[in-house]
Amino acid sequence: MDFSLSEDQRAFQDAARAFAEGEMAPHAAQWDEEKIFPRDTITAAGAMGFCGMYSPEAVGGMGMSRLDATLILEELAAVCPSTAAFISIHNMATWMACTWGTETLHKDYCGKLVTGEKLASYCLTEPNAGSDAASISTRAVRDGDDYLIDGGKSFISGAGSTDVLVLMTRTGSTESGAAGITAFAVPANLPGISYGKNESKMGWNSQPTRTITFESVRVPATYRLGEEGEGFKIAMKGLDGGRINIATCSVGAAQATLNHAQQYVQERKQFGKPVASFQALQFKLADMVTELVAARQMVRLAASKLDADDADKTTYCAMAKRLATDIGFQVCNEALQLHGGYGYLREYPIERFLRDSRVHQILEGTNEIMRVIVARRILEDGATDLIR
Repeated sequence: MDFSLSEDQRAFQDAARAFAEGEMAPHAAQWDEEKIFPRDTITAAGAMGFCGMYSPEAVGGMGMSRLDATLILEELAAVCPSTAAFISIHNMATWMACTWGTETLHKDYCGKLVTGEKLASYCLTEPNAGSDAASISTRAVRDGDDYLIDGGKSFISGAGSTDVLVLMTRTGSTESGAAGITAFAVPANLPGISYGKNESKMGWNSQPTRTITFESVRVPATYRLGEEGEGFKIAMKGLDGGRINIATCSVGAAQATLNHAQQYVQERKQFGKPVASFQALQFKLADMVTELVAARQMVRLAASKLDADDADKTTYCAMAKRLATDIGFQVCNEALQLHGGYGYLREYPIERFLRDSRVHQILEGTNEIMRVIVARRILEDGATDLIR
């Protein structure tokens, strides 16, 4: 078993690091402070191939493996977790549109989604449907060659600033459960779509978060993804990759704060010597780097399971998301502690990484739901190979 990266993977990593340091690092603090959505920078990332990383090559995507995509997202998140996380969400929504969309949708939107000229939001969560995603109530009713959509979504990243909404709705007569959920790629400016205020958040300030209301929104049937009733399956497949993406963003944030802490403890002096000379802080750093490496390898293992279409890929993605987002936030928090009072100041980037990484434990399925997914699999017959 070889854990080394290939030459191509190193090249992806180097390209992403150079882009992050050149195009994102000089502006990340301002984006956070002033709540600026850096659309031009995201489009520039698209020109690098970072907006269609694992979308099919047939529609202009890069066709990368999920493992390769983690290398890029980690480097972007090591500079701005908020912007990297939006790029990861855009990739998830774009992959869904490009994989299950019709030729009409491919022609109208997918070519520009994979390049970042147009951006996408993922719309699953509703005010009364969070962890219980199968209980969504937004409805699409067939009307000739179109569908009429009514309902609302909440906590939607990029809402009001994106061009396409990958939307989960309920169709047919089924009133509850996963059956009857259908996915659409909805142009974001259609009549009947309205957006709420940009939410004031603890972090993720470089991307807007809004509610969306749909009132008799007419959407062509050619913008449906897959068949009626396949939406929940499509949504969950999207979330397998989305969970790896968000886990990777946590790893990137943690790596950045660890780097800052490593430098700071060697420069900061107390009692006449660098604080790095104190064994208590040495042990803290040792634990931080050990746990971070473990989280990174868990994410890469899950990505490889997804790439191989392993039967337990969903369980591995859930484990990786839970572990990496918990450890990522913990490492950021320990890095802030090592900076003392300076870590609490906006002058230092540590507190921004801490704020941005906290929500990773909630979105793409809370870490409590990740535990439910893993526990259910462990308790099934035939789970021996998973836990040995």
